[in-house]
Amino acid sequence: MNELILELEEITPKEFFGAQNANIELLKKYFPKLKIVARGNKIKAYGDEDLLGEFDLRMNMLMAHFGKYNKLDENSIERILTSVSSEDYKTTDVSGEALVHGVGGKIIKAQTVNQRRLVESMRNNDMVFAIGPAGTGKTYTGVALAVRALKNKEVKRIILTRPAVEAGENLGFLPGDLKEKLDPYMQPLYDALRDMIPAERLASFIENGTIQIAPLAFMRGRTLDNAFVILDEGQNTTHAQMKMFLTRMGKNAKFLLTGDPGQVDLPRRTISGLKEALLVLQNVEGIGMIYLDDKDVIRHKLVKKVIEAYKSIENRD
Repeated sequence: MNELILELEEITPKEFFGAQNANIELLKKYFPKLKIVARGNKIKAYGDEDLLGEFDLRMNMLMAHFGKYNKLDENSIERILTSVSSEDYKTTDVSGEALVHGVGGKIIKAQTVNQRRLVESMRNNDMVFAIGPAGTGKTYTGVALAVRALKNKEVKRIILTRPAVEAGENLGFLPGDLKEKLDPYMQPLYDALRDMIPAERLASFIENGTIQIAPLAFMRGRTLDNAFVILDEGQNTTHAQMKMFLTRMGKNAKFLLTGDPGQVDLPRRTISGLKEALLVLQNVEGIGMIYLDDKDVIRHKLVKKVIEAYKSIENRD
């Protein structure tokens, strides 16, 4: 049986191996035909020569990643072990910096490779589409970028919007005043803001219009200048709504559109404005398109498994 011995240099084994050797256990799942043993500052692997060559390559990639970020978690391990090339998991140092120091000193920054790519894309483009399934941090990262832009005085206001598709954007029949009618649809946006801005200051921003949260129907007829604008749940826009929103862009504006084309709640035979826009605008210079996937999910680990399970069914149809 062939043997490979790797020695960790200038890397703390405990941090590299993970709590209770969790990272080593993950390695074993990806290389089930190898016997992998971690002791001291050495990792030994036994098995087929070709597999050991692949293991050596991936381990060097993991060690280089750890050396750069001083961190190794399940997301980065999976990304590196399944990547075709380093381009699949490498990003600039700047994209991994803190975006916002949130409530209670919480440091908010892009957690995964594709979230960091979203940060980079927003830096280089005035309009960006962030596409991916639930839990990949599209909206949360976007709100952090918007709050940072406001704090740095790069924009004068933040506008957060989403189609209230569950109510058909016809909100008249719902009980309560306008705010009470809208709040259930806007809750994910409020949740993100509450992590990043103290409650009193957030209330003040909302009251004076520095931060505006409204359904997409309320964007009609407006020109959005000096603003960071996020359209959330973009897959539930129609052709007319998407075109209307995109043409609201004014001077010194940043537009981020998020959505999951796999979760369209529109009536049957209604084309998703997001799906259409991705096709129509894919070659337009100045527009970025970032695709997140299940490896970017930062919710409970079961969410990844749920996404994977449904993907197998959807691919069968």
